[in-house]
This record gives sequence, C-alpha cells and structure tokens, in this order.
Amino acid sequence: MVDKRFPHTYSAVRETLLARLAERPPGKVQLLSGPRQVGKTHLLLEIAEAFAGRAVYAAADAPAAALSGWWEVQWAEAERLAKEKGSAVLLLDEIHFLPAWERKLKAEHDRVVRQRRAIHVVATGSSSLQIGRGARETMAGRFEQLRLLHWPASELARQLGLAGAEALDFSLAHGSFPGAVAFRREPDRLRAFLRDAILEPALGRDLLSFETIRKPALLRQLFAVAAGHPAEIVTLQKLRGELADSGALETIAHYLAVLEAAYLVAAVPKYSQHEIRRRASPPKLVVLNQGLLASLLEAPETLEPSAADTAGRQIENACIALAWNAGQTVSYWRQEPHEVDLVSSGSWGPWAIEIKTGRVATRDLAGLLRFVGLHRQFRPLLVHAPGRDPSSVVAGTAIATCSWQEFLLQGPPA
Repeated sequence: MVDKRFPHTYSAVRETLLARLAERPPGKVQLLSGPRQVGKTHLLLEIAEAFAGRAVYAAADAPAAALSGWWEVQWAEAERLAKEKGSAVLLLDEIHFLPAWERKLKAEHDRVVRQRRAIHVVATGSSSLQIGRGARETMAGRFEQLRLLHWPASELARQLGLAGAEALDFSLAHGSFPGAVAFRREPDRLRAFLRDAILEPALGRDLLSFETIRKPALLRQLFAVAAGHPAEIVTLQKLRGELADSGALETIAHYLAVLEAAYLVAAVPKYSQHEIRRRASPPKLVVLNQGLLASLLEAPETLEPSAADTAGRQIENACIALAWNAGQTVSYWRQEPHEVDLVSSGSWGPWAIEIKTGRVATRDLAGLLRFVGLHRQFRPLLVHAPGRDPSSVVAGTAIATCSWQEFLLQGPPA
C-alpha cells in the first residue's frame, strides 16, 4: 500500500503514473524528473512491461539517438501501435539530452492531439531546472510534472525486502540509493558506486549539460564544503572563505540553487513572514541523500566538529532531507538566543521541530516554545534519541514527541 505521506517515492509515483495512463489518450505529457539512481529508467521499463505490445521505450542518451531520423522513428512506431492496438504509450528516457527537446515534444504532442491519436507520452529527465524550465517556457498547458525523489528508509524496506531497522541503518550511514543496497556488505565497492555512478556523473556531466557553469571547479568545491557542514547554518561569506577558488557571493548563491535543482544540496532558508529578511538570512545546508555524504573520501579540513556533533548533525540532516524529499516546504528559525531546527509546512501539516540526539533538558525546548508562541498555527514536535524518554521534560506543554528512528521511517506523528 502506498504511503501518502511520501508522494515522491517510487511506489507513489508509479501508482500516480499508471492511473494517468489509464485515462483516455491523448492526455497531458507526463514529465518525470528526479536525481540519478532513484529508479526513473526502471519505472519506465516496468510501465513498458505493463503495457506490453503497446509501449515504445526509447533512451535519448543512447548513441542511436544522435542518428538522423531517430526521433521520427519513435513517433512512427507509437502511431503504428496505436492504430493496431487501439492505444499506445511512448516512453522517452533522459529526453533532455536531445537538442531543443521541448520544441520537438511540443510539436509532436500538438499534432497527436490535433489528429486525435491515442498515444500517451511519458518523458524523464535528471534535473528539475532543465525539465521544468523547458516545459514552462515552451510546453505550457501541455504537461503534468512528477518528481521521483530520494527514497525514505521505508521505501527501501518496501521495494527491496529489507527489515525496517536494517533499511533505516543503511539509509542513515550510506544513503537510500536502491542500487547501492547490493553492496551493503562490501564497503569499498559501495563507496565506489556512490562516487562513480552518482556523484561524479551528477557534478561532471549532468550539471554542465543543463546550466552554464563558468567555474566548474568552484561548483565542485562548493558541494564538498556544503557536504562538510550538513544541517549547519553557514553564511555565504563563510562559504567563500573555505573555497580555494573564490567567487562572487552572487555566483555562490546561484551555484547553491543549481545544486538544489540537481537534488544534491538544499540551501534551506530562514523562516520569516517577510521576504526580504528571509532572503538576507544565511542558509542551512542540507545534503539531500546521506549517500552523497558517504561518497566523500574525506571531510573539509576546516571547522571540523567533534565525533558526537558530527553524528548529531548527520541525523538532523537526514530528518530535514526527509521532509524536503517528501515535498514539504522546509526552513529553520532563529531569533537569538532561540532556534528551531526545522519548520515544515505542506501535506504533513504545519510543524515546528526540534531534533535532539543527546540528553534533553527543559532549556533545550525554549526556542520551540518561543516559536509556537509567536506562530500558533505550528504544532511543536521534539524528535529525540531512541531509548530516551522525554515525557518529564515536555510535561505540561503541548509538545509532541517521537524518536528520530520513528521520524525517519514514518515522518511526524499523525
């Protein structure tokens, strides 16, 4: 059964896509974006199997796609199947590798609709920036966008048959890329997979293919520094100070946005009801999959925290990344001397969340109580370490509680 709290998982997107393909064709083009190695190609192949005899699968990053007439052949085959079988599904994988893909797709879709061809179209791409921008600028009104994002631990358990505890431990230490699970008992191969199949192609090919990057070395350094400070609030000036290849603050801010569009690092803003204050505040850096942290061989040399602080930051990072990948609007809040780790709104409801991985004292809840006193629409939640009972600390307050293990498997309490 699909967990509605996580609408961007493999199982949820598959259910949505199959429901839309069951509608009368031709419908809207289904544009599916998401990071590398989360199952986009596997999903298209599964759909091709479900529509066996009526589906055409074509990979736009294959060498054959560069040949003259390749595009026309795929549409001709889909039209043939639609005529013979009554309907067809055209599955175009990694479509952003085709030059001017949005104009080509718009022209074909308009022709299919005009001629009333019974063809559904699904196209995938690895970047929300590339796919979203091309669709908005050229295909307005002709598409629906789906996002298949980084998996929560519960999806690893559901899809790969892992026990919940095993899936949680693996996702926290090594990330939730499903292809990495096969190497979970071979740490050297696991790290090589994360580096060579995910991180290097994302930084070295994907980003450069959809965005003009004038300083690729600076982009790489920025990712490495961000990954060295998971769940930390870092000013742009401080980031620039840690980069070997310095750049303007505007360039660093732009590259952070590019990393978020590629589903690598999110620059989580400060919560504020005033846009100017929100934009002027330093971001909290959140790596969107723990596997991206595990892929790095060594951490940045500066600002090296203690081992205990590192573990706490990684757990906080995992909790915030879970909310981001579940489609929630995430931010943090700070009003000296008070702070709230995560402010979340969306389908989960409005939550103010404090994440504590060690002992919890009453004074640790001061920021949470201050925030919900100012913003009463938010429910307060304390995410605590497993085995630590915080009931005496939250007694007499409206603060809900759950362990970080429960949060990473299920999200906030219902």
